[in-house]
Amino acid sequence: MSSNTSTHPILGNLALGYAPMIDAQRQVLATRLTLMPLRPDARLPVAELKAAVNEAWPTGTAVISVLNEALLAGLLADPPATHLMLEVPAFMAADHAQALLDLRKAGHTLLLKGRPLQPLAPELQACFKYQLLELDDDRQQALPPGPSKLLTGMRGAEAVDEAFKRGAAAVLGWSVSDEPFEAAPGATRSEVQADLQVIVQLMSQVDQGEDIDKLEATLKRDPSLAFKLLRYMNSAAFGLSVEVSSFRHAIMLLGMARLKRWLALLLTTASKDHALRPVMYGALRRGLLMEELAQSMDDREMRDEMFICGLFSLLDHMLKQPFARLLQSIPVPERVRQALVEGNGPYRPYLDLVRAIEAESGFDYRHAAEQLMLGAEEINHAVLRALAKAGQLE
Repeated sequence: MSSNTSTHPILGNLALGYAPMIDAQRQVLATRLTLMPLRPDARLPVAELKAAVNEAWPTGTAVISVLNEALLAGLLADPPATHLMLEVPAFMAADHAQALLDLRKAGHTLLLKGRPLQPLAPELQACFKYQLLELDDDRQQALPPGPSKLLTGMRGAEAVDEAFKRGAAAVLGWSVSDEPFEAAPGATRSEVQADLQVIVQLMSQVDQGEDIDKLEATLKRDPSLAFKLLRYMNSAAFGLSVEVSSFRHAIMLLGMARLKRWLALLLTTASKDHALRPVMYGALRRGLLMEELAQSMDDREMRDEMFICGLFSLLDHMLKQPFARLLQSIPVPERVRQALVEGNGPYRPYLDLVRAIEAESGFDYRHAAEQLMLGAEEINHAVLRALAKAGQLE
């Protein structure tokens, strides 16, 4: 992906949403980008849409879901690059049979969304790698043999587990609930995982202003952590003009304030639990998107805090502790604590907008944007930049 998005006026007429495509091993295979017109009469040029999408994803797999029949028909006739999968509603398949056959021949990957009213001709059905169904629909009537089953319409680990038990090759959706974590009655208190303890200790030391020698001594307890920290800092997304060669060098270049940000990033991406991969995917994009939404702010500190707020917003589910307890041991700025523990403060409306984008809900998107007085074009450029940066960091 590219992080340098140009101005594309079509983005002012759409609400964008995104969600991960996850396999049974909880690897994220792709990102689905959903494009929802904000007005039915809006002018939506196909060429502009292609330019925006191709620029955001010059490489890397994505599923493009367009909730507008005319715009999707235009993309079927003039498709984006072959690494971008196209989602095609079942009711449109027969009417665009030749275009779909041509796309398959040209190497495009297609997803059939829903059940056709009449069975598709075998050669047309063979155009589709996946058939996408809502989990509730699949509960009522399992799919006949055909393309691999891709299930959506779920949120939370239990629903994702059910989808794979029902024979899904992959799911589109989120493996974590958006409700705050609550321990089950009678559950014993969980501690921060051992492989994350070093990061929590470093964050506390940085917060207390301890000297570099003490920080280095702590970091040496986990050499793989030091390697990962340096890899992040030398990534294209970080944008440093010189290579960072040591932890001490990193601190000299960054200063303590920005070091806090990257320790926070490590805390949400360093877990060795494979089941948490989709959660880490979501946390990283939340942090980067909230930071991108804050770009118009003059205060660098607020932008860094917005990043940490989004990044930590799923930490309760990752570490199995409610925020009120969790943030007693992990230092966070007061405005971040307000958003995560109390559900208020200046950052909470931005978090609500990010959740609306994840839910691919045009109604909630509009409401959250109005609360913040942000335009769709500004928000959507932020979404594309955040998704691009996340791809670079991963």
